[in-house]
Amino acid sequence: MHHSKATDLPRALETALWLLFALIWFGSLGYRGLIHADEGRYATISLFMLHSGDWITPRLNGLLYFEKPILQYWMGALSFAAFGVNEFAARFWPGLTGFLSVAAVALTARKLWGVDAGRYAALAAGGMAWIIANSHFLSLDMGVSFFLTAALCGFLLAQRDGASRAETRWAMWLTWAAMAGAVLSKGLIGLLIPGATLVLYSLINWQWAFWKRMHWLSGLALFFALTAPWFVLVSERNPDFAHFFFIREHFERFLTTEHKRTGAPWYFVPYLILGLLPWTTLLPRLVKEGWADRAAGLRVGRLLLIWSVFIFAFFSKSSSKLPSYILPLFPALALLLAHSFSRMAPRELKKHIIPPALLWLALLAAWPFAGRFANADSPLDVILQFARFIAAGAALFLISAVFAWRALGRQQMLAAVAALSFGSLLAVTLAASGHDSYGRLKGSKAIVAQIQPYLTPDSEIYSVRYYDQTFPYYVGRPVTLVEFIDEFEFGEGQEPQRWMPHIGQFVERWRAAPKAVAMLGDDTYQELLKQGLPMKVIYQDPRRMVVTKP
Repeated sequence: MHHSKATDLPRALETALWLLFALIWFGSLGYRGLIHADEGRYATISLFMLHSGDWITPRLNGLLYFEKPILQYWMGALSFAAFGVNEFAARFWPGLTGFLSVAAVALTARKLWGVDAGRYAALAAGGMAWIIANSHFLSLDMGVSFFLTAALCGFLLAQRDGASRAETRWAMWLTWAAMAGAVLSKGLIGLLIPGATLVLYSLINWQWAFWKRMHWLSGLALFFALTAPWFVLVSERNPDFAHFFFIREHFERFLTTEHKRTGAPWYFVPYLILGLLPWTTLLPRLVKEGWADRAAGLRVGRLLLIWSVFIFAFFSKSSSKLPSYILPLFPALALLLAHSFSRMAPRELKKHIIPPALLWLALLAAWPFAGRFANADSPLDVILQFARFIAAGAALFLISAVFAWRALGRQQMLAAVAALSFGSLLAVTLAASGHDSYGRLKGSKAIVAQIQPYLTPDSEIYSVRYYDQTFPYYVGRPVTLVEFIDEFEFGEGQEPQRWMPHIGQFVERWRAAPKAVAMLGDDTYQELLKQGLPMKVIYQDPRRMVVTKP
């Protein structure tokens, strides 16, 4: 893999494009209300960590919660402290780590293959649908993906041909630190994915020399200096943490279906196809070119390909699957795309514009018929508003595709890729923003705004046989769970005084409480009504209701 000649591009224009990208990227983070389940869960943990001042033991709705490590919660709490309690602050960490992932692949490609490759890497990653979507949604996956990407990029820079001893040392320290960040973000996959990739790479290519340049002693010292303190402190304060976190949340999650997140072996295929847009049809070319890398030194193309295939295969084999688990393979594919674009003739890209353009055209054409998807759970006004945003995004992408097509006719490869990238960024951002109309049915922002007059400081707040993860976040304090277990099993077992396992307890407490508010489903409401429990409905939608004590 070689350096290519750079396209002449004024520095002011390149800077302006980065600023425009940042404006679009960060500008939409706070537009949507938080939704159940992930966004509400992680925002609630971070907010109450900030409120409590306990930066060691994470709690969800006031109950011990050890399913994931601490780093995401720290960053969320610091974001709330810096920007206030709002949706922008809640999503700032995934937004920032997504942006930094784009910057990381850009800097790495520039160092490996030249200026244009760096530009192409930024455009490839910045326009990739799955990176955009997960950077604007509050979950753990963008954070861990960034640290894994940083580890991958650090390793490539450390072991590249021509790297000095000092460059190798510093880049490997970056790699070890990034793996520590990944472990503190989501656990042992922060070590497993890089380690397994390197072992497979060495076995397939029979290259072992780089293992001597890993800076093991200083690297491991740095890794444990960053990770060990929290694990030690949380284990000292919570003796059952280690077994729950390492055994139940790692080995049992992978090997069993206890978490009820199963899927067929091809579960991730549609997410790979759609997530790679608008570059999806280039995937066979990337596989071919990556495997063809037979350099005498580090075979970057093969390493990136092995990294991507291992992530896809590992999570496909797992008994616990969620769509965003394969996110860390997309920045690696962006690096492969960068190198491919650097060597591609403009005419070769033309045919790859057609499939994503047809997809967005189909979505635009479906706009007038969106009302047919309305039902009791998704009312017509919700569907129509969502459809308008999708149609606007589709129109913008189609305009960008036309510009890219014309640019390719003028042999302007960089301009064409930029048009497709920004078109995709705008289209996916608008579609995601439009989801807010539907998301309101999966969150409590509007509910809390409506019932606010009933939420006094002395009101007791309950969630009965039903739990919306965003409810305690928007209420601003924990709610008492009644006959609801799910992911709270460990915390409720450790602190049984913090919840009510039987609805009879709730009925007794409700009658005695001077002021009380409860969220519940219609079935539970009808059951309590038959018992003569005094309740006044203050909010109701197709999915849940809120009652107060009259």
